[in-house]
Amino acid sequence: MRPLRVLVVEDSLTVRMHLCELLASDPAIELVGQAEDGKQAIELCQALRPDVISLDMMMPVMSGLAATEYIMAYCPTPILVVSSSVNRGELFHTYDALAAGALDVMEKPLPGQQGWEANYLAMLKLVARVKVVTHLRGRSTPPPPRANPPAALTPARPLRLVALGASTGGPRALVEVLGALPVDFPLPLLIVIHIAEPFGSAFAEWLNDHCALGVRLARHGEELPTRGVLLAPPDQHLQLRGRQLVCEQGPARQFCRPSVDVLFESLAQECGSAAVAVLLTGMGQDGARGMLALRTAGALTIAQDETSCVVYGMPREAAQLGAAQRILPLDEIGPALAALAHPGKRGVS
Repeated sequence: MRPLRVLVVEDSLTVRMHLCELLASDPAIELVGQAEDGKQAIELCQALRPDVISLDMMMPVMSGLAATEYIMAYCPTPILVVSSSVNRGELFHTYDALAAGALDVMEKPLPGQQGWEANYLAMLKLVARVKVVTHLRGRSTPPPPRANPPAALTPARPLRLVALGASTGGPRALVEVLGALPVDFPLPLLIVIHIAEPFGSAFAEWLNDHCALGVRLARHGEELPTRGVLLAPPDQHLQLRGRQLVCEQGPARQFCRPSVDVLFESLAQECGSAAVAVLLTGMGQDGARGMLALRTAGALTIAQDETSCVVYGMPREAAQLGAAQRILPLDEIGPALAALAHPGKRGVS
């Protein structure tokens, strides 16, 4: 088996040398090149065609975000963002890179941090396995609109809420789904997305800037609102009990906290057929069994289709379990949910 070919992009010489030495110590990895800015990253990506890129965000000449947009538009390659971004502006650049096609993000190593090296190598190998697709965000010509209208949803009874789960590829998917909803969308939306700290703290603010609906983190003990978008806080499960939202740590599920399964299972108990659940792109199995519980309880359930997923993991598990009532391309999910804002159109197929 040939070694994994890695390109390291990092403007700090100290950090870059540390990463390169670490990669050189793993016989399953070949360091094919190193760059100190985004322009060099693009040139080396085109010349060397690495299997995966380790990419910093804040760099001179051309930022990691600009490099991500170009690479994913013209030479799609799996990208792991390795960043020390802590302020709001830099975090937003990281979210923008994830929306542009970067697959995951991890923090740069801290002095004396245990286990970082092993986690970094494992993340690179995991990200490299993802078959990435072209993202047109970096190109000037937008893709043509779909000719087919979205499939209408037919709820069994008046709805209380919509719940969405996402992981790898989730930032872009959520922007597209929420962007298709009207500002007066009449239902609250609860979201679980897998973004680890410290990168999850400002994600609600970033998402709020990208859609017409108000987006914020859920608060423990608050009553379920009548509308708006609430995200599970980083490292906390989100559940509904009666009319109240519960945010608590609890054991991880499918190695995830927050867990989509935990949210969906609570909604199966509290809402049943009054809920709509959507499972978007993501690695692993989280959300599939929770979606099955919701479908069994009579809820409407939607999984993103394989073609439009960055990673067809979580939705595939839901489809294989028979948990997904509908399997839709990403660009049809938002319009299908938007139709729920017009009661007179519900039931039209």
